[in-house]
Amino acid sequence: MKYYKYKWNELRGDQFDNWGFSMWYFEIGEDEFPNRQIEIYDNGKKLKYSQENLDDKYGGLGDQKLDLSEFNEIECTKIEFENNWN
Repeated sequence: MKYYKYKWNELRGDQFDNWGFSMWYFEIGEDEFPNRQIEIYDNGKKLKYSQENLDDKYGGLGDQKLDLSEFNEIECTKIEFENNWN
């Protein structure tokens, strides 16, 4: 597994824009698809997606391979990911 984080400096573009910007965390498997995903918004709202919770009314687990070349500079540790997951 590999772990990445990405600061998203854009609003959602929906009725939840007031949540603010977000930090995204990804756990990526060998197939380069997200296994687990966390979105933490400026207002404190946290969304978590996995195979056990694929989606909800706010969003869902990414269903596309990530271009890992875009994430070279933003790896995070498993510990950082797990601390935010739990």
